[in-house]
Amino acid sequence: MYTQLEQRGMAEPPVNVSTLRTMKEKGEPIACLTAYDASYAALVDAARTDLVLVGDSLGMVIQGHDTTVPVTVDDIVYHTRAVARGLRHAFLVADMPFMSYTNAGQALDNAVRLMQEGGAMMIKLEGGKGQIEIVEHLARHDIPVCAHVGLKPQSVHKIGGFKVQGREPDKAKEMVGTAKRLQDAGADIVLLECVPNEVGQATTKKLDVPVIGIGAGPHVDGQILVLYDILDITQGRTPRFVRNFQKEHDSPLAALQAYVLAVKNREYPAAEHCFS
Repeated sequence: MYTQLEQRGMAEPPVNVSTLRTMKEKGEPIACLTAYDASYAALVDAARTDLVLVGDSLGMVIQGHDTTVPVTVDDIVYHTRAVARGLRHAFLVADMPFMSYTNAGQALDNAVRLMQEGGAMMIKLEGGKGQIEIVEHLARHDIPVCAHVGLKPQSVHKIGGFKVQGREPDKAKEMVGTAKRLQDAGADIVLLECVPNEVGQATTKKLDVPVIGIGAGPHVDGQILVLYDILDITQGRTPRFVRNFQKEHDSPLAALQAYVLAVKNREYPAAEHCFS
């Protein structure tokens, strides 16, 4: 990735943590997508996506599982390494799979693998009160962290399915507070999934770090979607917050460029993609 420091010859340097923080401060929307291989990574990068996530969603869209739970650290390392080869501009984040960060030591060991072997620049973990000490531990070791709040797919069996979180006032307040505590523990980004618009807006106002939403409404600092969903590859029912960008375009690259533009212009998400 960034072979021979290619950024020295680029008109615009690659995206980094400081870039994302500056975008939040300036009110410039952050466009993010998942990717799982070098070919799609190159297309996502060419579309000028700001951030690319190698998500454990690969368990569902690549491996064919019903949930993300079966995904392993080896799986994420493999796919992150492939995606890294396709990127020149976007910031690369890799997911910490289910049960790969049950304690601080295990979390650090696996984060180091994702960065050293996979080429990730940041790791993402599904956060909550129980992960605050882990985020602190990673931050002390200069590991950039994205904390995932709201609907946490790795907990799908515990919460009883994929459903909107934070609709009750007390739950919404608790979620915003948890996001703030994760930021204060050292998280550099918070990803907020499947929550009412009001929760997305409140969290974004409360935090100094960028808040990236997936089904979190239009008021967050950036948007992320699963690549296969927006390219109309995913079979069966897709979540309400998904928009099919391939439908009106004749190539995957054109569809990806349309997505980035829609995020930047705040045309996506529209009302039909949001929760109340």
